[in-house]
Amino acid sequence: MTADSELGEVIVEFIRNGPYVKCSAVHTATGVEVSAMGPVAEPRAVERVAIAKLKRALLAD
Repeated sequence: MTADSELGEVIVEFIRNGPYVKCSAVHTATGVEVSAMGPVAEPRAVERVAIAKLKRALLAD
């Protein structure tokens, strides 16, 4: 679980599938979930993309 100053509490999960990693991010207050995929060698970059997608998803509501 991470805390983002803009989002609040976010649950982050990584699942490896061969050379790729899937990062799912769930906003605990609303239950909104997004995911991003990328190379297994760059999990933090994939996490940044997932968090950015979550911010956009929450702004769209």
